Parts: sequence; C-alpha cells; structure tokens
Amino acid sequence: MRILSGIQPSGALHLGNYFGMMKPALELQEKGEAFYFIANYHSMTSLFDPAERRQNTLDVALDFLACGLDPKRTVFFRQSDVPEVAELTWLLGTVTPMGLLERCHSYKDKLAKGVTFNFGLFAYPVLMAADILIYDSNVVPVGQDQKQHVEVTRDIAIKFNEQYGQTFVIPEPQIRDEVAVVPGTDGQKMSKSYGNTIEIFGDEKVLRKKVMGIKMDSRTPQEPKPDADKNYAIQLLKLVAPPDAARDFENRLRVGGLGYGDLKKALFENYWTYFTEARKKRAELAADPDFVNKVLAEGAVKARTLARTVLKRARKASGLE
Repeated sequence: MRILSGIQPSGALHLGNYFGMMKPALELQEKGEAFYFIANYHSMTSLFDPAERRQNTLDVALDFLACGLDPKRTVFFRQSDVPEVAELTWLLGTVTPMGLLERCHSYKDKLAKGVTFNFGLFAYPVLMAADILIYDSNVVPVGQDQKQHVEVTRDIAIKFNEQYGQTFVIPEPQIRDEVAVVPGTDGQKMSKSYGNTIEIFGDEKVLRKKVMGIKMDSRTPQEPKPDADKNYAIQLLKLVAPPDAARDFENRLRVGGLGYGDLKKALFENYWTYFTEARKKRAELAADPDFVNKVLAEGAVKARTLARTVLKRARKASGLE
C-alpha cells in the first residue's frame, strides 16, 4: 500500500494541520510505503513572497520531523524537486471538464468570499490530482474539506484511463471523522486564512493568550451546559488531554460549576504538555539544517525515480512517445 499526503508551506503549522493531516499521516507511515511532500507549488496560489516560502518550507520540514516523521520509513520531499508533476498536471488538465472544477467546494467558497482568482487557484485540484497519481498512490489521508479533491482525482484518473487505456491507479481517501475538522479560536474551521489558529510550536506567552482568547458564550459558571460537547475548548481538549481528563471536564461543564477561564487554562496546560517532546526535538533539528536538507534531497531522488516511471507511462499512453 502506498500512502500519499502533502501540506502547504503557507504559514506556521497549527493544531488543525496536526490532527487533520499530520498525525494520521505519521500513524500511516507504519502501515505502508509513505510519500509525504511539502506542497510549495500549491503555496504559489496565495503566497507571493519567495523568502517567506523558503522559510516556511524549512519550518514545515522541521515541524514534521519533530513530530515523528521517520525518514527511514517515509519518502519526504519538496514538491518542486519533482518537476514531472507539473507536466502531468498538463496531461490531466486536457481531460478535465471545466464543470468538474467549477463544482469544487473550495472554488465556490472562495468565489463567494470575493477572493481574487488566478489560474492556479482554479486548477488547484488538477495539480493535486497529479501529486496523487504520479506516485501510484493507493491511500490519501485527508481532512473532510479535502475529500472532494480526492474524488475529483478519481474522476480525472478514470477519464484519462477511459480515453487512453489503463494508466493510473485509482486512489482512496482516508478520513478520520472524529478530527476531520478542528475548530479554531472563533469556532470556525481552524485555518491560517481565518486568523484563528493555535500553532504547534511558538512562544508560550503568545500561545497561552490565543487559547485564553477562545470565544465562549455569556452563560455563568453555575449554569448547566447540556451542549458541553459543542464547546470549542472541550473539542480541542479531547484532542490533547488524556481521555479520562477530557471526559471529566466535559461532565463538569455539562452539570454546571466549571468556569470557562478554568477550562481554557486546562486546555492550554494539556496542549503545552502534549507537544513537550516535539518542541525539544525541533530545537535539535533547527540546529542542524544540513541534516534536514539532506533528508529532503534524498527523498526527492526516490520520489522522482517513481514519478518519471509513471509520467513515461502516461506520455506513452497518450501518444507523446
């Protein structure tokens, strides 16, 4: 089983990234052949500062390695180090109906919010399809919000296979429903674009302030909250606290008597403890950038070897060779 996943270097990684994509991906590296990449091509649709992109790319590599990515088990690389994916994007684009892309939720959501579109944003699902198909991926762990893009990948691959003969493996999405969407400090999906994130790594005082700033309703501590499971802090606490502790706080909130301030303090302490070892590991890796770059370079060699094979198959099938 080959597993494929990628993450954009568009800013500091946060709890939504970790529980929605990174943690499931790290668990899967024990169960198959994992290909994980830093999607710096994708970041070009919304990030236009080259220095920031370079720094973010290094930061993502540090974050992943600190959180447990094993370069001996996993092929870890920069997307742009495999330029074959750009050529495959063109091949796939020629069989992709416009209507398929126009129906994508991410496109419609951004359009509704008045985002200024470029070709890259519109064609994002085609590049994502190329990312997946060029490594003969079987499983793609994604958050609920990305499920449709994997379905689009399947549609594109099936259409190419129908047009030119059996060429691509048809991938399957893998979604952990219980953490498919991680709430941000304002209750919306945690996202850098919403400015509601809690970063995995960063300054303790800044992060404590963010956690203590999570929005709550106006009910008093004494009032019972029968909807305690809908509380954003409780939902986050369930991710970072031992199960018994999280259940205890939820029950206390449900029956009344637990103040929101105490709940948020508990959330911060559990969150800070959860990443203690990863913070130590990240500091060690940051002091040895040559090792990090070596990991990415070696991963790119392995990834590109497979990508060339699959691209050649697609070129031959479509009459380019």
